[in-house]
Amino acid sequence: MTIDLDFTHDPQARSWIEGPASHADFPVQNLPLGVFAPPDDPDRPRGGVAIGDYVLDLERLDEAGIVSPEARLALGLARRAPLNAFFADRAHARVLRRALFVLLTDERQQAKVRPCLRWRADMHMRLPFAVGDYTDFYTGIHHAENIGRLFRPDNPLLPNYKYVPIGYHGRASSIRASGVPVRRPMGQTRAPDAAEPVFGPCKRLDYELEMAIWVGEGNALGHPIAIGEAGRHVAGLSILNDWSARDMQAWEYQPLGPFLAKNFHSTVSPWVVTMDALAPFRVPQPARPAGDPAPLPYLLDAEDQAHGALDVQMEVWLSTVKMRAAGEAPHRLSSGPMTAMYWTMAQLVAHHASNGCDLQPGDLLGTGTLTSGAPGGEGSLMELTLGGKAAITLPNGEKRTFLEDGDEVVMTAFAQRHGYARIGFGECRGTVVG
Repeated sequence: MTIDLDFTHDPQARSWIEGPASHADFPVQNLPLGVFAPPDDPDRPRGGVAIGDYVLDLERLDEAGIVSPEARLALGLARRAPLNAFFADRAHARVLRRALFVLLTDERQQAKVRPCLRWRADMHMRLPFAVGDYTDFYTGIHHAENIGRLFRPDNPLLPNYKYVPIGYHGRASSIRASGVPVRRPMGQTRAPDAAEPVFGPCKRLDYELEMAIWVGEGNALGHPIAIGEAGRHVAGLSILNDWSARDMQAWEYQPLGPFLAKNFHSTVSPWVVTMDALAPFRVPQPARPAGDPAPLPYLLDAEDQAHGALDVQMEVWLSTVKMRAAGEAPHRLSSGPMTAMYWTMAQLVAHHASNGCDLQPGDLLGTGTLTSGAPGGEGSLMELTLGGKAAITLPNGEKRTFLEDGDEVVMTAFAQRHGYARIGFGECRGTVVG
């Protein structure tokens, strides 16, 4: 794994556009990609890049013919929705990033580029990829321990957890971009004192604070991905909320694991923050506790252990109907780092393909719920309320054990390090409707 820092990471660089230098998410050092539909042409989504409060319309930019010759192929792919073909070769993202950085920081390009800017708040965001497959992992060890203690107080982690990245295949068709309402699912549940289940609306609806790992370059069926090469197969990251129906899950998950309790809706933030943008925030994978087994050889790479984790901070906020009516700001429920992952991104990719499974551009790998391991860092209501036994009290006096209709969950994430510009991921937002 190589960490390539170049002129696009210069913290002193400034765009001629108003605002990006102080923007919490989208300075010129970020330049995440997404797919949007402009209000004046809603039936023709196209690729765009977030810069401050604007979107750089890549279709307009391509038609203007002002990018460098070496970036024309990459731009021609990035303007088209979805972005699968663009990210199939990681070199495209690097070439386009450098070309756009030059255009957006060179005052002499302002007159040519400014007509390609659109006000971001007016755009309708779509999924950045056509998602062919979705796999949700379980890499948050503190979350796994917290959930395990609710059901197995003396043995929270099963024996395989520290040897194999645990995951299950989710439902790609129900993944939606941030802002799409989340309908409360119907399903079977059985009360602890009941002899038979009943069918009805979920009563224990929960969120899960995760990150979305987007696959870029794929592999051929029957050809595993070596751990030392796995990092280059990651296109970038977004925020993921894998909504969960806890009461349905408790009844249905044995013996085959999650099904209807998980596949009704998953929300992703619409901007793909590239691995090049995240290069300054690479950190060592946290050391395993004494006594934990080392990863098996096919999952162990010295470079990956030295630089395979990311210093990304994640947060989850809640806004109720009553709070919004009173003009009150959302309440932060928890925050925690992406370094809570027990396995690295490269290990997830290498393990997923280790049996010859073919990953493809646009496949989505969820990290699993990431809990910090400290109070205030719980990544789900299931943990915050001890399985619904201890309600949390919001600043306005409302109480919650699980989500109610009208509740809006907003997840945010950002990377910040001394000597580099802070970059963010935008929002992953969803409101529960009955």
